[in-house]
Amino acid sequence: MKLLQRCWFQMVLAVACMVVGALTSHAAETYPSRPLRMVVPYAPGGNTDVLARLIAQRLTQSLGQQVVVDNRPGGNTLIGTELVARAPADGYTIMLTTLTFTVVPTLYKKLPYDALRDFTPLTLAVTLPNVLVIHPAVPARTLKEFISHAKANPGKLSYASTGSGTSPHLSMELLKSMADIDLVHVPYKGGAPAMTDLIGGQVVAQFIGLPVAMPHITSGKLRALGVTSNKRASVAPNIPTIGETLAGYELDPWFGVFGPAGMPKAVTDRLYDEIVRILRAGDMKDYLNSLGAEPIGNTPAQFAAHIKAEIGKYAKIVKAAGIKVE
Repeated sequence: MKLLQRCWFQMVLAVACMVVGALTSHAAETYPSRPLRMVVPYAPGGNTDVLARLIAQRLTQSLGQQVVVDNRPGGNTLIGTELVARAPADGYTIMLTTLTFTVVPTLYKKLPYDALRDFTPLTLAVTLPNVLVIHPAVPARTLKEFISHAKANPGKLSYASTGSGTSPHLSMELLKSMADIDLVHVPYKGGAPAMTDLIGGQVVAQFIGLPVAMPHITSGKLRALGVTSNKRASVAPNIPTIGETLAGYELDPWFGVFGPAGMPKAVTDRLYDEIVRILRAGDMKDYLNSLGAEPIGNTPAQFAAHIKAEIGKYAKIVKAAGIKVE
C-alpha cells in the first residue's frame, strides 16, 4: 500500500512539474503581451531620463510592445525605487537607475526595501563620467584656481546636485574632502532644474554628466573644469581629469537596469538579451561613445556582484566625507 501511495505521489509530482514547465515555457513564448513600464527615479531631462528613453524606444521595437518611461523623482530616488521593489515580478515593470542605488543603503538607517534582496539585477548598461562645471562669473578657469577661490571664500559658494547620495553629490563631496574646501550643498530633484539654476547663477558649480553639460559648455554658458573618470573623455579631450590636479581622484558613475525580485528566469533572460543587443548595436554604441559614455552590458550575475561591491565602496566614501541626508 505504501509503495502504491509513493508511486502515486511521484506521478502527481511529475505531472505538476510538467504543468509548471509548460506554463513557464508558454509565459516565455508570449512575453510580453502588454506594454512595459520603465521607472526612472529622477525628473525628466537628466542623463538617466535621456538614456532610459533611448533604451525604451528600441525595446519597444524589439519586444513589439510599448515601453513607457515613468519618471518618479523625489525622496533621493527612494520613491521610484520602492515602487519597483513592490511591483509584480512579471517583467512588466523595470527600472533604470544610477549608482545612487548603492549609496542610499549607507545614507539611511532604514530603507523601505532591501537593495540586495528586493530586486533582480538585469545589466549594468552604461558608465558615464561627470564633469565639474561652473558659472562663467566665477573667477576661475582651472580646477586649481577654483579650489583657491573656494578656500578664499569658505562657506560662501553653493553647488547644485541631483540629491544627497547621487553621483554629482558624491563627486563634489569627494572633491571637497580631497581639496579641503567648504561649499554649500543645494540638492535638487533632478539634473535639469539644477542646471537651470546654475546657468541662472543661483548656484555657482555642479557636477553633471557630459551629455547634458556639453551644449552649455560649447555655448559658453558654463565653464568645464574637469571630468571624474581616470582618463579624459574622447568626446571632450580638452577637458582635464580631476585627477590631473588631485592625484587619486576618480569616481565612475554608472546606469543599470533592474526588475523586482523573483522575476522568472526566462523573462530575465529575454530582457537581458534585448537590452544588451541594443547597447551593443553599432549605431547605439557609436552614439553613446560620442556622448562620452561607454556601453557595458554585463550579465545579471556580474551585475549582482558589482552591486554588492559598490555598496561597500561607497559606504567608505560616504563615511569618509561625512555625507548626511539633507
